[in-house]
Amino acid sequence: MTETNPAGGPGDEVLLNSRPTVAVGEPLVVLSDVEKYFGELHVLKNINLSVGRGEVVVVIGPSGSGKSTLCRSINRLETIQSGSITIDGSPLPSEGKELARLRADVGMVFQQFNLFAHKTIVENVTLGPVRVRRKAKTEAHDRAMELLNRVGVGNQADKYPAQLSGGQQQRVAIARALAMDPKVILFDEPTSALDPEMINEVLDVMIKLAEQGMTMIVVTHEMGFARTAANRVVFMADGEILEESDPESFFTDPKSARAKDFLSKILTH
Repeated sequence: MTETNPAGGPGDEVLLNSRPTVAVGEPLVVLSDVEKYFGELHVLKNINLSVGRGEVVVVIGPSGSGKSTLCRSINRLETIQSGSITIDGSPLPSEGKELARLRADVGMVFQQFNLFAHKTIVENVTLGPVRVRRKAKTEAHDRAMELLNRVGVGNQADKYPAQLSGGQQQRVAIARALAMDPKVILFDEPTSALDPEMINEVLDVMIKLAEQGMTMIVVTHEMGFARTAANRVVFMADGEILEESDPESFFTDPKSARAKDFLSKILTH
């Protein structure tokens, strides 16, 4: 059944019966007492968050709340001033081969697709597995085609990014992340650069990943996706986690005044 969620806007038409039923396992990503500053600006304040294996955690909140910085800190695109972040029991490395290995294990899908314009779609997807995972080119190519077909763009494999729509390019970016066989995928507002009619095709791919047990941390403004696909919603404001709960509880009975105010605005616009 497809229905438009009243908590969302354009593009929040999602499958309401598709919430993942995958059992959540032991902690895979753990943030403890994390603090982050940009100069004088305190952007992450005492962040404590644990994400279980197979769990889908959606991070929402007003602009400037620290959501994207949180996401980028998990694979060390941003460095933190204090606290700790561990992935599968190992602390984030600071540099070198260990950092490259971490980023292979932690996939990232950005707002902008970040595809290499001079490489074909299939070349974009095979590049990481060949250079970082040291996979044979034929093996990487076969896996890339499998993933491109899985996200619905296998017939675009020999084209260049500029020849694809924004929704298609973002699906390629998801396939590229999956090609590294990551333990977790981070999504930093993956639909914000898309036209409304292209949003659903990306959300549908993400929902399928959730159903298949992929561990996902998703920063998004798509409330329909949050309500449908998340195991847990984390609400941030002013650099802090103010609330976290299952989607139904959060959207029907938020506890903090800040969350109530946030939801009242998006529910009426």
